[in-house]
Amino acid sequence: MAISLDDKLVVAISSRALFDFEEENRIFDAADPKPYMQLQQQRLKEPAKPGVAFPLVHKLLRFNTDTARRVEVVLLSRNDPVTALRIFHSAQNAGLRLERGVFTQGRDPFKYLRPLGAHLFLSANEQDVNEALQLGFPAARVLTASMAAGMNYPGELRIAFDGDAVLFSDEAERVYQTDGLAAFQTHESSKAALPLSGGPFKPLLAALYQLQQQAGISGMRIRTALVTARSAPAHERAINTLMNWGLAVDEAMFLGGLEKGPFLREFEPDFFFDDQTGHVDSASLHVPSGHVSSGISNLR
Repeated sequence: MAISLDDKLVVAISSRALFDFEEENRIFDAADPKPYMQLQQQRLKEPAKPGVAFPLVHKLLRFNTDTARRVEVVLLSRNDPVTALRIFHSAQNAGLRLERGVFTQGRDPFKYLRPLGAHLFLSANEQDVNEALQLGFPAARVLTASMAAGMNYPGELRIAFDGDAVLFSDEAERVYQTDGLAAFQTHESSKAALPLSGGPFKPLLAALYQLQQQAGISGMRIRTALVTARSAPAHERAINTLMNWGLAVDEAMFLGGLEKGPFLREFEPDFFFDDQTGHVDSASLHVPSGHVSSGISNLR
């Protein structure tokens, strides 16, 4: 019988998101990658330091037990196959059970998300992330300089999402950008009972919800948060939308324009996803953060 990942939460991740390769990346030149490759080969036996998404992956893999693997983390990297030796060695040294990887030596890796059926793609490469989003996969550009994840909740995978253009479509955000706050509030109040369409990260929330139901004997839990600039009365449509989807978040923060970073610092997510660079940059000072290049705020 062929092996399948259909019953698992699948996360595809680049090497720079998982490990700290910033020093090596400073000498990378797409026109002449040999110096970079030679440096990685010189360091084959030197374990790489954890990157910004390392704690997230560590917790995800803890949902797996000897009797059931619920999560699959796959390396999806522009690195060359030789550098893959260092990456897998570093993972083994860190106690991460990673078995699968695709290494394209500079070519586009995002096309392999389809056969993987990925529920999330994390990469430091903006182009790869944008292409993945265009293909319909939840994807975020990892801010490699983000503050490391907190350590107060070792038994909980904690994920925070922005609302509009991330969990939800950018329908309401377009009204705000075009006509202002008052028009936005009126629009959302009049449509409070009408669910918003799903945004790019709805599939990830659904997959996390399914994983939570299957967690069983792993002992791990999931805690999610909606962290949005919305405020009352626009909060009502967001909550009604989640109820209509049959999904839920554990915490909801309707901040009405307050800076998100300090609130995220208290929630201590293993990752936060937002579509607006200003929010992501601010959040990265406090927590691991990723930019979701979707919706009207990212039109160029």
